[in-house]
Amino acid sequence: MKAKQLIERFEQFAPKKLAMEKDPVGLQIGSLNQEIHKVMTTLDVRPEVVDEAIANHVDFIFAHHPVMFHPAHNLDLDDPQNAMYAKIIANHITVYAAHTNLDAADGGMNDWLAEALQLTNLSGMVPAYDESVFRLTVQVPKVYATAVRMSLVDAGAQASAAQYSGYTYEIDGTVYYVPKAGADPTMGTAGEPNEIEDSRLEFEVPERNLHQVLKTLSDVHPLEKPLYNLIRLEDKKHHFTMGRIGDLPHSMSVRELAEDCKQTFGVSGLRVIAHDMAQPIKRVAILGGDGGKFFHLAQQKGADAYVTGDVYYHTGHDMLAADFPVVDPGHHIESICIPKLAELFKQWSDQYHWQLAIYQSTINTDPFTFM
Repeated sequence: MKAKQLIERFEQFAPKKLAMEKDPVGLQIGSLNQEIHKVMTTLDVRPEVVDEAIANHVDFIFAHHPVMFHPAHNLDLDDPQNAMYAKIIANHITVYAAHTNLDAADGGMNDWLAEALQLTNLSGMVPAYDESVFRLTVQVPKVYATAVRMSLVDAGAQASAAQYSGYTYEIDGTVYYVPKAGADPTMGTAGEPNEIEDSRLEFEVPERNLHQVLKTLSDVHPLEKPLYNLIRLEDKKHHFTMGRIGDLPHSMSVRELAEDCKQTFGVSGLRVIAHDMAQPIKRVAILGGDGGKFFHLAQQKGADAYVTGDVYYHTGHDMLAADFPVVDPGHHIESICIPKLAELFKQWSDQYHWQLAIYQSTINTDPFTFM
């Protein structure tokens, strides 16, 4: 298979338009037209990770953090970063990164982090993107209705009913017509009245799935030019957000929350910003990565405490002044993406019969050692 097959499916899950402005997501090095056989999931792309990929015959690296946050100003191979780029290219490895678009995706990074802390009654925190939803109505001969409906649902034509999957509407009727001479395909005798049993299928399609759904419709519909109608639903949007706010399984103190984060995310040390380590906590906000600037929003939305990484010194003072407890377990908690992405790719590989091996990086790329 080609790399673009995996990426087209992934970008239905986490479209690039969800990314924050100037976040360099997407193809980093290589070509999406390259044939791939083994994908490695990783948080970061560092020289030791590239060596790991080469040793394990990986030809596609899928990372959370972009390898090229800043453009290369030259190709001086004495620069370790440039030398890493050269090694990637020399070994025909394609590199792709999904960063803040993965953070904002439904079922993505911040849902994985919230799940790890066993948070329930989740709501979003930081608005990321409002996605349009379309109503697609398709007319199809009744004998083909089930096959067309199932194909479109598989392609992403899903009504926005969170408690159901494959939610569609179907109504049957009769089409009356007189075929003209040379009609192709021929349905009935030219010049004579004819009728067939017909079905009208109705779906709601999120914008991110629209291209694939319409392509699938063209591929599977029995008529050369399918009859369909597409309407943007102005009163319905899907709201993508970064960060999650939810309830802990039971109330705990700030100290207990910090200890729980150490165990859950496998970190040997973390920072806590709080006046009172015994303060009870029930509702927690979490945002992977550098989320300190959003602490006011987390507090306004009802969180008792906030879990995020890379809190700056002066921001920490502001958090204390706001009397809002914050646990900073570091940026590396996002390494939860390594097994989660692998699980996702394995699921798709089975579903679409891809000949694709999945490898999870075992390199710890956390640059910090706690003493």
